[in-house]
Amino acid sequence: MIRAQNIFLVGPMGAGKSTIGRQLAETLSYAFKDSDQEIQRRTGVDIPTIFEFEGENGFRERERQVIEELIQGERIVLATGGGAVLRPENRQDLAARGVVVYLHCSPEQQYARTARDRSRPLLDTADPLQRLRELMAEREPLYRQVADLVVSTEKRGTASVVKEIRRRIESAEL
Repeated sequence: MIRAQNIFLVGPMGAGKSTIGRQLAETLSYAFKDSDQEIQRRTGVDIPTIFEFEGENGFRERERQVIEELIQGERIVLATGGGAVLRPENRQDLAARGVVVYLHCSPEQQYARTARDRSRPLLDTADPLQRLRELMAEREPLYRQVADLVVSTEKRGTASVVKEIRRRIESAEL
């Protein structure tokens, strides 16, 4: 029996937070929320447009507000954006309101999964793989700091990852 009222997924872009979160929520009969999708729904524009007009700081402020609201629910699985952990208040709130699962994968795996995705403004650069490595170096300590569990998604299918998360949460009785 899972005692966790909320499960929050953190990790880099391309780690599978949205895909895994959707399936995990379904298997638990929890509601699925995605902070990036919620921001897009509320603003009516995509994330690259928000970055273009408001910059990363403007986006991070919107993200902060959305996360603060979404985590008030119960029985939710929330997929956060890759940079959500940059704000200390996000890390604090996520840790206080649920079980935080860090979905880990290498920058090379991220690149393979995001290479054709044009909706990633932080990868709009001459060397996206190098940018992914830089982002991982900056963010991985924060992912690990906030995480109750670390689960690799490297070269793994969604069902396998979902099964591992469930097993580990159930066995730990978090």
